[in-house]
Amino acid sequence: WLMPDNMHHQWLLLAACFWVIFMFMVASKFITLTFKDPDGYGARQESLILTAVTKVEEVHEPEEKHWPEEFQPTGKAFSGNLIRQPLVHMERLELLRNVCRDTALRDLSHTAVSKFVLDRIFVCDKHKILFCQTPKVGNTQWKKVLIVLNGAFSSIEEIPENIVHDHEKNGLPRLSSFSDSEIKKRLNLYFKFFIVRDPFERLISAFKDKFVHNPRFEPWYRHEIAPGIIRKYRKNRTETKGLQFEDFVRYLGDPNHRWLDVQFGDHIIHWVTYVELCAPCEITYSVIGHHETLEDDAPYILKAAGIDHLVSYPTIPPGITVYNRTKVERYFSGISKRDIRRLYARFEGDFKLFGYREPDFLLN
Repeated sequence: WLMPDNMHHQWLLLAACFWVIFMFMVASKFITLTFKDPDGYGARQESLILTAVTKVEEVHEPEEKHWPEEFQPTGKAFSGNLIRQPLVHMERLELLRNVCRDTALRDLSHTAVSKFVLDRIFVCDKHKILFCQTPKVGNTQWKKVLIVLNGAFSSIEEIPENIVHDHEKNGLPRLSSFSDSEIKKRLNLYFKFFIVRDPFERLISAFKDKFVHNPRFEPWYRHEIAPGIIRKYRKNRTETKGLQFEDFVRYLGDPNHRWLDVQFGDHIIHWVTYVELCAPCEITYSVIGHHETLEDDAPYILKAAGIDHLVSYPTIPPGITVYNRTKVERYFSGISKRDIRRLYARFEGDFKLFGYREPDFLLN
């Protein structure tokens, strides 16, 4: 009678062994899955960030192979600047606040939030975005982004070039078109941004675009505005050439330039200061992008505004955003130091507010 009892104990022992082995296997699998899963509950935040970088690069890396060598994408949404980007933009806003508080620069950094400023700010109510236009800093592309977001066109590629700047057809309302209470509400609640670039390089771009090449066939720049500047500011009255950069600089640096600005109307938006355009010390902007770092800034702005899954910034041709020091020095090489200093005095607020260094040729 001892045999059945003995076998019973053996079976129990064998079953217990199998149960222990089974539980060990389950536990091992659970531990393995927990460490492999970046979304595992209780994982450290640092590990999540590093995993996110790896994941994004794994997703986007194959796409890069499809781009021709001469045109590269604007950059990955997180790229290598995942951690650095927010810090860069925080530093820009902190610099802006500090310069705005500098009483010595108050006349150069502050302006009223007038209709002129409100006319520069475009509205996307659907996604609660305000974009302040700063001409000659790639604004056409940002307008296209907003036009798509507002629903006028389903993709950027579908937007005809002649529609982008036609504000009766492009579906982009200006902030000035709303009531005072609606303006205040949007300024308080919406995501707000604008783009800047080196102030002197922007002026060169404006001069070339409006008075040299004039690709949009706007004859009033050459036939009305240019003669007005020449009559007032050209030193050599026998010179019959069209507007020269020296004439343009002398006009912009004149402390009494406003009497001509009034005659030129809103056409001056292509060369007035960022302060006059966007009132950065009066309006609390969410992000200030820089043209020189647009490859990183554009994806960051789209993500910060919560629209990166809806639209992409158009591809940026290589080298187009790089500051061209040689070009700037060449344009200013024939200008007197007096005229350059007067020009800098007018745009000093833009240089200081957005962290641009005073040009080397002013220091020599």
